[in-house]
Amino acid sequence: MRSRSTRRARRSGCTGAPPPGLALDDALILSTAGTMDQARLVPLTHGNVAAAVRVLCTTYELGPRDATVAVMPFFHTHGLVAALLATLAGGGCVLLPAGGRFSADTFWDDMRAVGATWFTAVPAIHEILLDRSAGEHPAPLAPPLRFARSSSAPLNTATQRALERTLGVPLLSAYGMTEAAHQASSEPLPPPGTSKHGSVGRPTGTRIQVVDPSGQACPPGVQGEVWVRGPSVARGYLADPAATVRGFGEGWLRTGDLGHLDGDGALFLTGRIRNLITRAGDQVSPEYVEDVLCGCPAVAEAAVFGVPDERHGHRVGAAVVLREGEDAEPAEIARYCLGRLAPFEVPERIQVVPALPRTAKGALDRQAVQLRFAR
Repeated sequence: MRSRSTRRARRSGCTGAPPPGLALDDALILSTAGTMDQARLVPLTHGNVAAAVRVLCTTYELGPRDATVAVMPFFHTHGLVAALLATLAGGGCVLLPAGGRFSADTFWDDMRAVGATWFTAVPAIHEILLDRSAGEHPAPLAPPLRFARSSSAPLNTATQRALERTLGVPLLSAYGMTEAAHQASSEPLPPPGTSKHGSVGRPTGTRIQVVDPSGQACPPGVQGEVWVRGPSVARGYLADPAATVRGFGEGWLRTGDLGHLDGDGALFLTGRIRNLITRAGDQVSPEYVEDVLCGCPAVAEAAVFGVPDERHGHRVGAAVVLREGEDAEPAEIARYCLGRLAPFEVPERIQVVPALPRTAKGALDRQAVQLRFAR
């Protein structure tokens, strides 16, 4: 007897056999971003997706009066689950840009056309909107926004505050991953909670713990690996049992992210374990150094990487994109970092580049960064 999954695949015209490990309740198979290692297939059940959508509707109080512009692609959970399904589940309206993707040239026209009350995007899009806000933000004819949202990559605190001033509404940082059907935590709408800039908020429909290398829970303020569990978390990866064993266990998703919880349960992320750069025995978080670099007034974007070095193992390198109209030398940017970073964290080599490589979702493509700039 053929499985229901196989019959669905054949009816849809797919001639190949479905991946092994599918279950009858699977609704979606999505790929992880693969920004630093091999992308993997994640099966999400109807229950996973429904739980994720309910959490998003509840967290942001989405209802029939809400509308958004879908600037994130639908082949990842950010665009599909957060922008599209959650808005429609709340009874709201979603406008698809004419070109099928984000365009800074048409974004505010689209937002006004649909009467957008919120939007969600990666930090790279927020940076673009901020850089172009002086000439393009339509105040006082802006759409009736309640809030904006950022996810899928770390959001620089300076950008967050500046864009909040421009938009006149909160810009909420959220944390998620494909394996959890997108959102695991988020800053809250004000009221009832007060956002903590620099954090990705508190768990939303999930349990989050931070653990040390032995798997023991870390006390507040102590860095460790972030683990997530809840009804939206997938059961594992398709056709990759070794990765499933490494990433899932006893109901927990081992995210590979580094961070800490504060005394109120707010989560602060500091980077990815596999991204750490080892320099003469010290470990450097690229994400943390990038956050400091982006605080430099002339810098719009930054990518930090390890440069192979026979003596130290690695040296710290950085590629930066300057803000429009700004002119800064690498030595000037390095001086900005002094006192803000430990000496071993300060990039020894800084390159000013016109653009950084990004994935289709808009996240920094660290594999491409390493290949392009670390030679």
